[in-house]
Amino acid sequence: MPLHANTSHAYWSQPVEELARSLNSDTLNGLASSEAQTRLDTIGPNRLHAHTKATPLGLFLNQFKSPILLILIAATIISAFLQDWVDAIIILLIVLSSALLSFWQEYGANNAAERLRATLTVRANVIRDGQTKIIPAEEIVPGDVVLLSAGSLIPADGIVLEAKDFFVNQAVLTGETFPVEKKAGMLAAGAGLADRSNTVFMGTSVRSGSARCLMVSTGQRTAFGQIAGRLELRPPETEFERGVKHLGYLLTEVMIWLVMGIFAFNVFFHKPLLDSLLFSIALAVGLTPQLLPAIININLSKGSQSMARRGVIVRRLEAIENFGSMDTLCTDKTGTLTLGVVQLDAALDPQGIASDEVLHLALLNARLQTGLANPLDEAIIAKAPAASNDIEKVDEIPYDFVRKRLSVVVRQVDETIMITKGALDNVLSVCDRVDWAGEIIPLDVPHRAEIQQQYENWSQQGYRVLGVAQRHVEHQETPYSRENEQVLIFSGFLLFFDPPKPGIQQTIEDLAGLGVELKIITGDNRLVAQHTAEAVGLRNARLLTGSQLDDLRDEALWHSAEQTTIFAEVDPNQKERIILALQKTKHVVGYMGDGINDAPSLHSADVGISVDNAVDVAKEAADFVLLKNDLSVLHDGIIEGRKTFANTLKYVFMATSANFGNMFSVAAASLFLPFLPMLPKQILLINFLTDLPEMTIANDNVDESMVECPHRWDVAFIRRFMLIFGPLSSLFDIATFGVLLWILKANEAQFHTGWFIESVLSATAVVFVLRTRRTIDKSHPSRAMLTVTGIIALVTLFLPYSPLAPLLGFTALPLSSLGMILAIVVLYFASAEFTKHWFYKHVKDHG
Repeated sequence: MPLHANTSHAYWSQPVEELARSLNSDTLNGLASSEAQTRLDTIGPNRLHAHTKATPLGLFLNQFKSPILLILIAATIISAFLQDWVDAIIILLIVLSSALLSFWQEYGANNAAERLRATLTVRANVIRDGQTKIIPAEEIVPGDVVLLSAGSLIPADGIVLEAKDFFVNQAVLTGETFPVEKKAGMLAAGAGLADRSNTVFMGTSVRSGSARCLMVSTGQRTAFGQIAGRLELRPPETEFERGVKHLGYLLTEVMIWLVMGIFAFNVFFHKPLLDSLLFSIALAVGLTPQLLPAIININLSKGSQSMARRGVIVRRLEAIENFGSMDTLCTDKTGTLTLGVVQLDAALDPQGIASDEVLHLALLNARLQTGLANPLDEAIIAKAPAASNDIEKVDEIPYDFVRKRLSVVVRQVDETIMITKGALDNVLSVCDRVDWAGEIIPLDVPHRAEIQQQYENWSQQGYRVLGVAQRHVEHQETPYSRENEQVLIFSGFLLFFDPPKPGIQQTIEDLAGLGVELKIITGDNRLVAQHTAEAVGLRNARLLTGSQLDDLRDEALWHSAEQTTIFAEVDPNQKERIILALQKTKHVVGYMGDGINDAPSLHSADVGISVDNAVDVAKEAADFVLLKNDLSVLHDGIIEGRKTFANTLKYVFMATSANFGNMFSVAAASLFLPFLPMLPKQILLINFLTDLPEMTIANDNVDESMVECPHRWDVAFIRRFMLIFGPLSSLFDIATFGVLLWILKANEAQFHTGWFIESVLSATAVVFVLRTRRTIDKSHPSRAMLTVTGIIALVTLFLPYSPLAPLLGFTALPLSSLGMILAIVVLYFASAEFTKHWFYKHVKDHG
């Protein structure tokens, strides 16, 4: 099957018939389904990168990617060679158990996330077996004939077979600001990427018009695939990701230096070299916040599953943190604040009188247009009677976002008529006459003023008003174009009404209760926008129009955007400028949109939100997709996002304070003990046992105060938290040392046992203090956290008295010694609770 025999080089310069033959395809009937399946099996899916689903083995091996962990395993193998078999086996077992624990959690989380992602697949219209079919874009193969229209993502590289006012946004490839027109035809073999006007490229999107295209290259063989390494940037790092990374770097750097110092100190004082090396490396493993990536991944995956149950599909897990931090939501009004079920209320002549002629013209325009489906046309078709069968469509000039109008050319008997419908100002701009009471007269200033006054009156009542115009045109063989939209006769108005959604006012109040301010950004005129805002409870709202926005410098807009609630009559570029202005003033901005012109804003916003029935390009640009176009769904999603954020912070607080405290404790113990403060296997066992309760954090209950308002990552606040609770932990560790050495006169095994029990019990108990800002009796942990913590406490107390004790280097302690250790744990717990209240009272975060 010579799929690429003649297509790999300059296919844009080949005759269409020759190209189709080389692909064994039919430009009218497309491929046979059986042939398409054979090609898919041979060439592979139409993807930029081979999708490597996480395998169980791959995920398990990924648990050992930490260099420190690898060094520890290597050192353990050396220990085995030196015939210290027991220690080597115990350490390896603990390391493997810890890896299995993380693997089990991550594997379940990854599978759940994969299932959610699979529910959102980009689809394409193809012709196969002579029939139009909708298939996943990944199943497109060379030789497929694809139908494209406004809002489509182009699924592969190919040649235009036929096109109608077909404009494509290919900025992602060429950097061109404005959409470019694509037409059928042959070009020179040396034409550059930007000059190939007969070629469509994977990853670009259709701005307006329609086309039929023959796909030539798929997947990595496309232009986008060949330069994907340079073009495909990683999504911007979220504020939370950046903070976690920087904190991890700080902790790891301090720990490495401290561990190196401890190793050098132990060697200097002639402690066993191998034991000192293993101790230092094990200490690094125990102190490094190695669980942080796993905890974050598990939290995000659990959060995405919870959000999915509430109708929010997460496309980018990392954005959940931003979702919880969002304090400003920008949205259009149609379908979000209003029902989105637009009804045609009236078709009126220029004097405001009901007109069957205007309704008839509107019906022809709506029924015969083949571009992007929209609710206004559907409302016209639902309202108007069926059109005559003797009317033939001649041509169409599709809608675009510059002209804001759509024209169809029809022939009835011997008459050829152009019918234009669109935004009133844009329709009036191409009219020079008006049908006034049945008489065609010039559209002079007084008549324009009267039309404008009626328009404003209806807009203030909440109606969306379109204009209708028409004129006789000469029949021509060449296609009609936007240049033919001139000297039209204004025929009348179409009045549409989209009532507010029931309960939307309460939803907006609920969002405000979560600290999220709603801003309306719409292309509708200011009067309709103002009326809608008042209808949903946004009264006395400040309004800014697109023309006013153009007059503002960036610095002035930064101030105005914060104070403004309604942005009306804005274009897509202005939407993006508004979002950037709000971000400049330190807001975390969400943008909700579903149209072609929303894609840039969805990409620029901190939180891009679309809906399941949005155009492909909007869904691809979004971080979240709502299964229902409803702000109440968004309200639930924000709460889930904040719960995820809060549970992740719990681990950050626990890990940073415990790790920082343990660093001081070990450093202090190394200075005056004649033996290692703890054996390597004991450090790893502590690390393993204390990890288990923290694995339950993802399902822990969250205090209401953490979801009532946005909380943001604050490294300085966490550093202060660490500097308070770390030394507090060290204080009680050192108290334990004193009791063991000077009161109980403990030997090496007793010291190791006592500190092991105190370390595990205090680390697991303090989780209940640090997980909440409230008193422990007013904030209840999850049942899983209580159960796992209880089991770990029992195992910790049992180990020194079990048959495993000699292998682990433990010995049974007298009950009096155990009682003193438990008293220290209780004192630490009470002190941590007291310190917590003092800390949150005197130290404020900026979340």
